[in-house]
Amino acid sequence: MLVSPATATEQSLQNGDLVKVKSSGTEITAPVWIQPAHPQGAVTIHLGYGRTETGSVGRGTGFDAYPARTSTGFWMQSGIELEKTGESYDLACTQQHSSMEGRNLIRTATAQAYAADPEVISEMGFVPTGHEAMYPPFEYAGNAWGMAVDLNSCIGCNACVVACQAENNIAVVGKDQVMNGREMHWIRIDRYYEGSIDNPQTLHQPVMCQHCENAPCESVCPVAATVHSDEGLNDMVYNRCVGTRYCSNNCPYKVRRFNFLLYSDWQTETLKLQRNPNVTVRSRGVMEKCTYCVQRINSARIQSNLEDRSIRDGDIRTACEQVCPTDAIVFGNINDPDSRVAKLKESQRNYGILMEVNTRPRTSYLAKITNPNDEIGEEA
Repeated sequence: MLVSPATATEQSLQNGDLVKVKSSGTEITAPVWIQPAHPQGAVTIHLGYGRTETGSVGRGTGFDAYPARTSTGFWMQSGIELEKTGESYDLACTQQHSSMEGRNLIRTATAQAYAADPEVISEMGFVPTGHEAMYPPFEYAGNAWGMAVDLNSCIGCNACVVACQAENNIAVVGKDQVMNGREMHWIRIDRYYEGSIDNPQTLHQPVMCQHCENAPCESVCPVAATVHSDEGLNDMVYNRCVGTRYCSNNCPYKVRRFNFLLYSDWQTETLKLQRNPNVTVRSRGVMEKCTYCVQRINSARIQSNLEDRSIRDGDIRTACEQVCPTDAIVFGNINDPDSRVAKLKESQRNYGILMEVNTRPRTSYLAKITNPNDEIGEEA
């Protein structure tokens, strides 16, 4: 049940409080989740999440909202009353697991400000002045894979998260493990609010392995399980990994996932049919992360070799790129000046996150440009 911060304060509610919702002679019980920008004096309860039928999948989970849907109002009820039960219900949320707030991660400007000074984007955060390292830069003579994410287009739908999970045989760990901070998905959608808590602008940012050229994970791995390829990929060699987790500790983006337990079911036959045969199924004690869908890169390489040609722009589409409904994610060869990703990286809106630690990430973002109507006030 979603409520606004103001309503939660008025009703003395906290996240997870079990509340009885009474309306038109009906009564249902549901836990509270406080949501900024939610209308004040109203509650939102989603249909379809309660599982009560005998033999159904997920039996006995969730809270059934259908009893509140009467003939007097299929979609909306007025005059409701909230009554605290004094009990609480654990709700799992990953948003605070890898928080990087306060570091200019999402850069946004109005269209007017950007038109007046395109440099406003770079002024929001650290801008590297050149190659700063103890060793000379590595020359990528052939392909150099990279990604650009347009924050103007991202709507935070999580389609990329689901596609990545299916494509790469990522295990589902369950609610209890998520509450321990042990989610396994390789992409997360960071959500930020800007402005008043009652009427903020909501901003979304997909964060996956940044495939840093100066990857801090590689220098601390004692068994060379995470290494750099000659095409710029930060690779993971699963059968070398001994689970020290040094790489995760040293990653400023917190995008590495560790199999604390044996999350993968290797016995159920139907699950075997579900998995992608081109991707390893990982076991307990192994670190894993985004690979830019290296299996798709290799497939395109084999096909191009058979046809005696180079890999063309668009031959490779990562799972997250392929499924994105707004085309916010673009992958390709940044050494090809005519590729979509190379052109996006030339944009003045393009920037990298946490560049001040000199990781030189291969994944970059295009700043969000808004075009608000000045004639509409905040109270409208």
